Amino acid sequence: MARVTSYGAAETVTGSCHLVNVGELNILIDCGMFQGSDELVKQNYDAFGFEVSEIDYLIITHAHLDHIGRLPKLVKDGFKGQIIATQATQDIANIMLLDSAKILKEEYKTVRSKAQRRGEEANILEPLYTIEHVEQVFLKSWHLLEYYETCELPNQLKVTLKNAGHIMGSAFVILDYKEDETSKRVVFSGDIGSKHRLIIDPLDTIEETDTLFVESTYGDRKHKAIKESIKEFKQTVIATLERDGNVLIPSFALERTQEILWLLHEMQEDGKLPKCRVFLDSPLAIKATRLYNKYPVHLSDEVQEHALNDNDPFSFASLELTTTVEESRLINKVKERTIIIAGSGMCHGGRIMHHLKHRLWNQDNTVIFVGFQVDGTLGRKIIDGDEYVKIYGEDIVVKAQIQTINGFSAHADQDDLIEWIGSCKELKNLYLIHGEMDKMELFGKKIKEKLNYDATIMKYGVSVDI
Repeated sequence: MARVTSYGAAETVTGSCHLVNVGELNILIDCGMFQGSDELVKQNYDAFGFEVSEIDYLIITHAHLDHIGRLPKLVKDGFKGQIIATQATQDIANIMLLDSAKILKEEYKTVRSKAQRRGEEANILEPLYTIEHVEQVFLKSWHLLEYYETCELPNQLKVTLKNAGHIMGSAFVILDYKEDETSKRVVFSGDIGSKHRLIIDPLDTIEETDTLFVESTYGDRKHKAIKESIKEFKQTVIATLERDGNVLIPSFALERTQEILWLLHEMQEDGKLPKCRVFLDSPLAIKATRLYNKYPVHLSDEVQEHALNDNDPFSFASLELTTTVEESRLINKVKERTIIIAGSGMCHGGRIMHHLKHRLWNQDNTVIFVGFQVDGTLGRKIIDGDEYVKIYGEDIVVKAQIQTINGFSAHADQDDLIEWIGSCKELKNLYLIHGEMDKMELFGKKIKEKLNYDATIMKYGVSVDI
């Protein structure tokens, strides 16, 4: 009998890591980093709850850090198996993990320095991993799959990846196997997107499976319609610039940044973008955008047409790319009519922190949140209405206008998830992963109401037979 044990994204959103035991094969689905509160982040340094050297295959659904962020640690701790992913996911994982290693190094230096000033031992003895560990990841054996292509593993087990419509290269995983000569199938959703995506092709349907593990990040709510969100975004940008304010957009380097660039590209082409300077202040997002141009086949028809006609869909006349720290600092000298797109998307580090420090207190400015903010992050505190927030040791008053536009979410909402699950035939077992506990409980009730399926919330380290 096959067995699944979740070692992440169980009763929480981040840290996706699911171990599948099929006969003698041990298959890991994702190996993500825990993000959010200090308590969650500390779990990244804990030993894995399984024998790393016994993992035969690691299948990566997509290259967000909460799905790949502990991969170098996995390799450091003795992983010797093969990695399965799409080509785009491999390329994006490379830049994401190199960036993560640099951040971890800086965080380690900060923790050690603070401990030394207090005359204490640092509670983190070394970075979670280094650039050298990341390089080792890409020296491993990789099997790169196209969507719909099937990879045959030992013991009559087959792996197929289909488009999850989340970010470029994202996939949901189909595992077909035999049990007492009976054919069985289990599907892991990874993160799935809405069927109404802005710049990439929409997700595929499942068709059929015996068992489904499905993300539930937004299982408790419905997003605004994408057209309404686009309208709201453009109106907010125009209104802020016309009062000589600045627009700050904390943005994830993958997908969200490219969506924002495409919308600003459209506005400039249509003559609707007021005179301003637009800064993409994120070396990682700049690298990621180049990869989006590398794989036009994954883009939606309209965006792909621009790319194939040598009209870069993610560039326009007002855009300035700032790669160095000095270039980033010089943005502070521009006092009005700027749009600043910077990471990190949840404001838990990165260049956006400096821009918030310099502009969050000004009522003429607007902060536009276009992505999910995990509980415990600075972004979540700002959205929740904290009057003051601490940035680099200083209490900064929040006077800028705060706008949350959740229609851009790369995650499916409740209706999308219900429709996606409902498209599946012969479903016998349904498990909820990758969600906050209260949201999964509400989602489970909605699934019962709409589809009459009983959904089980996976618990950390607790195995289920499938």
